[in-house]
Amino acid sequence: MTEGNFVDYVKVSLASGKGGKGSVHLHREKFITKGGPDGGDGGRGGHIIVRGNENLWTLVNFKYKKHFKAGHGAHGSKSRSTGADGEDVYLDVPLGTVIKDFETKEILFEITEHGEEKILLKGGIGGRGNWHFRTATNQTPRYAQPGVDGLEGEFLLELKVLADVGLVGFPNAGKSTLLSVITSAKPKIADYEFTTLKPNLGIVEYRDFKSFVMADIPGIIEGAAEGKGLGHYFLRHIERNANLLFLIPADSKDISKEYEILLDELRRYNPELLDKDRLICISKSDMLDDELMSEMKAELNTEFGDTPFMFISSVAQMGIVELKDKLWAMLNAE
Repeated sequence: MTEGNFVDYVKVSLASGKGGKGSVHLHREKFITKGGPDGGDGGRGGHIIVRGNENLWTLVNFKYKKHFKAGHGAHGSKSRSTGADGEDVYLDVPLGTVIKDFETKEILFEITEHGEEKILLKGGIGGRGNWHFRTATNQTPRYAQPGVDGLEGEFLLELKVLADVGLVGFPNAGKSTLLSVITSAKPKIADYEFTTLKPNLGIVEYRDFKSFVMADIPGIIEGAAEGKGLGHYFLRHIERNANLLFLIPADSKDISKEYEILLDELRRYNPELLDKDRLICISKSDMLDDELMSEMKAELNTEFGDTPFMFISSVAQMGIVELKDKLWAMLNAE
């Protein structure tokens, strides 16, 4: 998926359909001169319905078309015939989409299952025909109800990536390189910070035709929880990842301090993120010799405590198979 096609935040303008008018009609038939009222009801206006679709990964369908209107209900007719309901409009969204009111930013609901449907805007009710208003003292009412107007409003569709493993790390930690090696994804890779501006997804192929999804989240910097760098733009994606893979380069000035900064940013954004299973990878480890790696391992065993860690190199394919095994075990742990 190209970076330009990954759309995860859109504003849409929506309007449900208006209900049809009730009919004012008096029954006429041969040999029946005064048949009385028989005006039918108007049809319901069309709904705006949000529907989950597991085959979608992005909100790119709303990149260019952002205005949607449901159909109006048909008017009632004679013989107590009810008008047809207006055509519903379905907005297919990827799983993990959150719908918010644009003005208040209130979260209305979220879509997490395939085929799940939520009515965002209900269509207007159809008006009742004059058949409903007949009484003993008013046997030929010549009035009916108009249809109720539909609803309209502006909403935000916000996608939080659903992935089994999310890559967390500072800019230039090697996340995009790892994703390109471990999956078939083709993320942008360069030797400057913030190469990745939008999340990239890839399918990791495992043994016996098994697989899991990995997401490359744009790099974190200190102060991201307050909006620095890419701020909340990437942090919200980490919320939906089942496990977190922290990537810290071997040439970092202080590996444990960098890890603590990453943890602190997650904690300040949403403390529940720290409840997820974590694995630390020391990337670019091909630049380390055996002696230096042994020294670092002894030091990190003390500093990381119970959090598992391993040394890998995406370019040299070092530790990649072991990494897949470790991630698969984490995902399937009871």
